[in-house]
Amino acid sequence: MVNETEARSGSGYFLLVVLLILQVASGAAIFFLPGFLKIAAILATIVVFICWCGFYMVQPNQGKVLQLFGQYAGTDRTTGLRWANPLYSKQSVSLRVRNFESGRLKVNDANGNPIEIAAVIVWKVVDTAEAVFEVDDYENYVTIQSEAALRNLATTYPYEHDTEDERLSLRSDSNAIAQKLKNEVQDRLQKAGVDVLEARLSHLAYAPEIAQAMLQRQQASAVLAARRIIVQGAVGMVSDALEQLKAQEVVELDAERKAAMVSNLLVVLCGDQQAKPVINTGTIYS
Repeated sequence: MVNETEARSGSGYFLLVVLLILQVASGAAIFFLPGFLKIAAILATIVVFICWCGFYMVQPNQGKVLQLFGQYAGTDRTTGLRWANPLYSKQSVSLRVRNFESGRLKVNDANGNPIEIAAVIVWKVVDTAEAVFEVDDYENYVTIQSEAALRNLATTYPYEHDTEDERLSLRSDSNAIAQKLKNEVQDRLQKAGVDVLEARLSHLAYAPEIAQAMLQRQQASAVLAARRIIVQGAVGMVSDALEQLKAQEVVELDAERKAAMVSNLLVVLCGDQQAKPVINTGTIYS
């Protein structure tokens, strides 16, 4: 594994002045020096000309990966005009924060239901040597591995869990799912010198062919949950009413009258529509 090291380079501004002086001096020497010295001046001019190829610019949040005949020579992150061995080949690598949104992937969740899922990945290069030498195309590598991690995550967890299911769900536990996605993407991209800053789902839905059926299921589950809460509350209110009537000795009720009262109260409290009172002129025994 190749890790990033600092390249041996110098300030381009100082070398620019030096090369200008040498260029003028060697050019003048060609015309004024005789014989062998003129040949030396010509060679010096050629060397100075080659040295001009050693200049390069480094932008803010950018690194220059330097290679000498295919061998890694270091990375220069110092901004501005720089100079290094003119025989070095130079490759720019952006160190800026980047993000991309994956396409909508169609996969089956942990329960086998087809879903559509997409994510936004925020990342940046932290090791230029690994990004250049450990993978063939680090940008494409980030895209493919992120989508692979997203597919794996989608098949590991259900879209939503039932009441008895204590597993994480893609829909209800968004923060925990985002953290797990970030960790998995980071594990896959570690060898490429990439740091994942954030990973979060940007789209999550059932596939169109089952969306209507799952919507009806969600609505039914919501109705059942609401009914359960209503019934539990109604039973508590009826129990409180009977206890208060008994404690305050408002009326003495036998078992049959209690049953009738409980039935009437539950109908009133659990009904969908407003109850219409009916005056009973007789008794429940007639």
